[in-house]
Amino acid sequence: MLRTEDVSRSFGGLQAVRDVCINVEQGAFHSIIGPNGAGKTTLFNMISGALKPSAGRIYFG
Repeated sequence: MLRTEDVSRSFGGLQAVRDVCINVEQGAFHSIIGPNGAGKTTLFNMISGALKPSAGRIYFG
C-alpha cells in the first residue's frame, strides 16, 4: 500500500506540489495525468525518495 497525506514540495518561492493525498492499495493501478509543469515528476521523485516533501507524509506498507 502507498499513502500520501497532504504532501507538498516547494522550490524557493515556487510551490511545485500542494497538499496531495493518494491511497493506492496493493495490486491496484493508478495513473497521474496533467499538463507539463503540473508537478507529476516532483511527486514521483518524492514517492521514490529522491526528494523529501516540504510538508506532509508518505507511507508504505
